[in-house]
Amino acid sequence: MKVLITGITGFVGSHLADFLLEKGGIEVYGIERWRSRTENIEHIKDKIALMGCDIRDASSVKKLIKKIKPERIFHLAAQSFVPTSWHAPQETLTTNIIGELNVFEAVRELGVNPLIQIAGSSEEYGLVKEDELPIKETNPLRPLSPYAVSKVGQDLLGYQYYKSYGLNIIRTRGFNHSGPRRGEVFVCSDFAKQIARIEKKKQKPVISVGNLEAIRDFTDVRDMVRAYWLATEKGKPGEVYNICSGKGYKIKEVLDILLGLAKEKIEIKKDPKRMRPSDVPVL
Repeated sequence: MKVLITGITGFVGSHLADFLLEKGGIEVYGIERWRSRTENIEHIKDKIALMGCDIRDASSVKKLIKKIKPERIFHLAAQSFVPTSWHAPQETLTTNIIGELNVFEAVRELGVNPLIQIAGSSEEYGLVKEDELPIKETNPLRPLSPYAVSKVGQDLLGYQYYKSYGLNIIRTRGFNHSGPRRGEVFVCSDFAKQIARIEKKKQKPVISVGNLEAIRDFTDVRDMVRAYWLATEKGKPGEVYNICSGKGYKIKEVLDILLGLAKEKIEIKKDPKRMRPSDVPVL
């Protein structure tokens, strides 16, 4: 089986590649841009086929899919950091929505028929009311950031292309996930890095934080990619599936766990720069 992973050099994409290679019998293809950082896939570079492509360029996407003729596409390429979307909304919307559109149009125009999984986000739900918990796939979408809006756009575009053109698209809405290779700007990695720097005397014994009251459902990234695979094995095109653990934790609880492992006594300090213009209370 030929599988294409867009965003293979990223956090989730690299773990998905690991998972597929361990399964065996799968030819793994991935795309990289000229400025892609490849440290996440250095250990598997000789086992995958990396091809140059900018997901925002329709012609290069079409050439790529025509050449590979994948049987499954895991579309993970995205601008995935919520705070960045406030500073770069145009880039976020272009990369996430137009990038996905280019994949769909290439598949449609070429007449190929791969199974396509698109990685949505719990951020799509946005403002969730207390009586709507636990969150079901039927919950209203009330996005609260440009990133969340871009993911709603991807989600609805996937549904539209399934209904209009019969593309085999499965939509997933992954809740927060963490694990090895997670970018340093994300909350768990950021806290861990600050603590490590403090222990090495490279930072004062003060950890800078944002909103600690937000509640998030965390899943190990290795479970997340297994769920992506299972969605393509067991899921139905046109449907949408939440992927989560079912248990929420305050960000403060995550910080307390990490501080409990620290070798130094550390002060917590709120940094206004780490607060978002609007934050989602529970996801």
